[in-house]
Amino acid sequence: MSDEFDDLKRAFDSAMPAPDAAKRAANLALAQENFAALQGSPSAPRPISDAPKMGGFGKGLRTMFDALSSKAGLTATTALAAFGLVMVLPVLQDGPPDVFTQEPAVMIEAPIMEQAEDFAVGAIAQDAVPAPAPRMMSKQANRTRVAPTAGLVADAPMIMPEANTEAFASAPENSLKVTSETPVSTFSVDVDTASYAIVRASLMNGQFPQKAAVRIEEMVNYFPYDYAAPESGAFATSLAMMQTPWNENTQLLRIALQGEMPEIEARPPLNLVFLIDTSGSMNQPNKLPLLKQSLRLMLGQLRAQDQVAIVAYAGSAGQVLEPTAASERDVILGALDRLAAGGGTNGQAGLQQAYALADQMQEEGDVSRVLLATDGDFNVGLSNPDTLKDYIAEKRDSGTFLSVLGFGRGNLDDATMQALAQNGNGQASYIDSLPEAQKVLVDQLTGVLFPIASDVKVQVEFNPATVAEYRLIGYETRALAREDFNNDKVDAGDIGAGHQVTALYEVTPVGNETQVDALRYNAETSDGPNDELGFFKLRYKAPGQAESQLIEKAIPTTLAPDRELEFAAAISGFGELLRGSERLGVWSYSDAVSMATASRGEDTFGYRAEAIRLMRLAASLSE
Repeated sequence: MSDEFDDLKRAFDSAMPAPDAAKRAANLALAQENFAALQGSPSAPRPISDAPKMGGFGKGLRTMFDALSSKAGLTATTALAAFGLVMVLPVLQDGPPDVFTQEPAVMIEAPIMEQAEDFAVGAIAQDAVPAPAPRMMSKQANRTRVAPTAGLVADAPMIMPEANTEAFASAPENSLKVTSETPVSTFSVDVDTASYAIVRASLMNGQFPQKAAVRIEEMVNYFPYDYAAPESGAFATSLAMMQTPWNENTQLLRIALQGEMPEIEARPPLNLVFLIDTSGSMNQPNKLPLLKQSLRLMLGQLRAQDQVAIVAYAGSAGQVLEPTAASERDVILGALDRLAAGGGTNGQAGLQQAYALADQMQEEGDVSRVLLATDGDFNVGLSNPDTLKDYIAEKRDSGTFLSVLGFGRGNLDDATMQALAQNGNGQASYIDSLPEAQKVLVDQLTGVLFPIASDVKVQVEFNPATVAEYRLIGYETRALAREDFNNDKVDAGDIGAGHQVTALYEVTPVGNETQVDALRYNAETSDGPNDELGFFKLRYKAPGQAESQLIEKAIPTTLAPDRELEFAAAISGFGELLRGSERLGVWSYSDAVSMATASRGEDTFGYRAEAIRLMRLAASLSE
């Protein structure tokens, strides 16, 4: 990231004429003569005051001002003033200090770098670097301004984004469908959870999230649900239905999948490549430092037969850690700790090197995955989501999947992160705190890294004899054409071990008031069975397989509600409120709080309690 002051200096240098040494010497001599002439009378000694001598504080002032009349005094005080400006200006540039957290400035003596085995732009340094002399530095947080080399541990400056450049993957809200006209709904499953964490980060910062940042299916799927495990096969399905809380004429239908959870001891060896963004935009506490802490948590979950490698990228990319057994924890942590941020964001070079390293590590039966940790700000190389999508699509067939961890706000490129994860057969998560890192990289690590099914597609055909209208809540960015369902060449979402997928439809039973008028020349409605709402189909590929398998079952009209559906409905309504949906009528945040509280149930990790607190916070902000 270029420095505005460097650009300004270059502009001044190009505009100024070249220095003339002879003219400079003549001007300096003339200035010295004028200076001497102006110090007093040229013909007589300066008068001496007869005033009595002052003592104490006054004597000190008098002595100081007397000293200012000499050349040496003026030179010294000028230098002191310049030093003061150098020390004060960086503080002024930072803006006013945080009055709640600022500590007194304590001057301590500390060496900047003493290690010779640092990494430059992710590459291993070859030459010894002598440690510089200690310097004085303030203990005040975020006050140093030493620009580090990308990939090196240094007293790095805090670089705040100049403007909010966040971009979110979004699409228009799903429209209401008339069953007799469009009876089939098709979509790719989604187990990403980034949207909920982004919503939480915004609300905890005292502001509503951008509407485009709210993807309701990711909010609903953030929470674990009490679904029955599959008795055989990769999946079990769970169906339920309830009265829609915000519309008395409709009902909510839940279609859920529960993936199998293999024994941890039986899982294959894992080859994991950390692809770490060390560009200048990552130089904030909630980015690279949090990233390091998060990966430290994850390392404790790996086994001795697993391997870890690290690639860092900024303006260029390089291998930071060669493939290393996960049991060598100190070696891996040492490589992580020596990373620092600086430079551009050459995501293309980093991806290419990470995939090449994963290919090198791959052995028969292993699971290989690149784990990209970034703020998503790709500004060098492949920076267009569509271009990135095509590139990743070419690489996923090699057997190496790609998952994405997003960090930080201000320049979060969620659209790029989604394009990478969706086309890399992986998941996208947003890490805004260590508890979130614990959830994603510890509690749900098996699901994040070990796939049980790829290209998972859902298709529901609604029965016009029982359902007049319907709409799918969420999944706008995962919509598929009807013919894509049977086409095994069309990419779709992937599900990891133990993952759950929940989808909600709002349906209008035949006989209830509809929102769309019937057509005058409507085709004859087919005579479907009166005891079925519709027919459910699921297609997926087992790991390593090219042909999909099919699961299908009828959806009965006699479905009952359950507590898990009620909580999912509360979260869904919460998301629609955040998006400003007009479908909810007078239903409010307070209604969401009441419903979520009543259906909270067992909440082992406190995720549901946190959601209720966010609903209450949103209610307060809305007032």
